[in-house]
Amino acid sequence: MEELHIDPPTDAEASPLITHAIEFRRRLIISMLAILAGFVVCFVFAEELYGFLVRPLAEASDGGHRMIYTGLTEAFVTYIRLALWGGFILAIPVIASQVWLYVAPGLYRKEKQAFLPFLIATPVLFLLGAAMAYYIVFPTAWSFFLSFEVTGGEGSMPIQMEARVSEYLSLAMTLIMAFGLSFEMPVALVLLARAGIVSAAKLASFRRYAIVIIFAISAVLTPPDVFSQIALALPMLLLYELSILGAKWVEKNRGT
Repeated sequence: MEELHIDPPTDAEASPLITHAIEFRRRLIISMLAILAGFVVCFVFAEELYGFLVRPLAEASDGGHRMIYTGLTEAFVTYIRLALWGGFILAIPVIASQVWLYVAPGLYRKEKQAFLPFLIATPVLFLLGAAMAYYIVFPTAWSFFLSFEVTGGEGSMPIQMEARVSEYLSLAMTLIMAFGLSFEMPVALVLLARAGIVSAAKLASFRRYAIVIIFAISAVLTPPDVFSQIALALPMLLLYELSILGAKWVEKNRGT
C-alpha cells in the first residue's frame, strides 16, 4: 500500500499567506488601538457620558429621583464598562476603514465600487438605530415604568423608583447597542445576496417567518413593555423589506 505523501507548501505559496496574516494582524492592532484611544477619551469624560445617558430618565421623572449604587466598587466598574462601550462606538469608523483597507487590494474596481456603499452605510445605520433608541424609545419606556410608582397615603407606603447606576446604564447601553446592530440587517442581507447565498425571491418567501423572528428578537432585546418591542420590530420589518429591494437591485446589476 503506497504511503500518502503531501508536499509542504513552497516559499511562493506560503508567502501570500504570511503576508495576509501580517496585514490582518496590523489592521487588528490598529482597530484595538482605536478602541483603546476611544476608551481613554470616554473614561475622561465618563461623567458627561453618564449624564447624557441618564438625561431621558431625569426628564421623564422631572428630576425628582436619584441614582444609587449599593457596592463599593459598583460606580467605578460601571464607568469602566461605560468607557469601553463608548470607546467601541467611537472606533466603529476606524474599524470599518481597516476592514476596507484589508479587503480592498483583493477586489476588482467594480467590486470596490459595489462594496464601498455598504461600508459607508454600516456606521450610518448603526447611528440611526442608536438615535432611535435614545430619542424615541427611552423617553416613552422610562415614563411607562415610572407610572407604576405609588405616592402612598394613610395605611399604605409609597413606592418610589431608585435605580442602581449599573442596572440603568447596562439597560441603556444594551438597548442602544441592540437597536444599532439591528439596523445593520439590510447591509448583512444585501451582502449575502451579492455573494449568492440568498436571493430576493428567497427573502420574500421567508417574509412570514421573518416577521415572527423579528418580533421574538424584539421581545428578548427590549424591556418588557409593548411600546419598546414594537418600536424595534417595526423598523426592522421596514428594513427587511428594504433588504429585499436591495437584493433585487444587486441581482439586476449582476445580470441575474
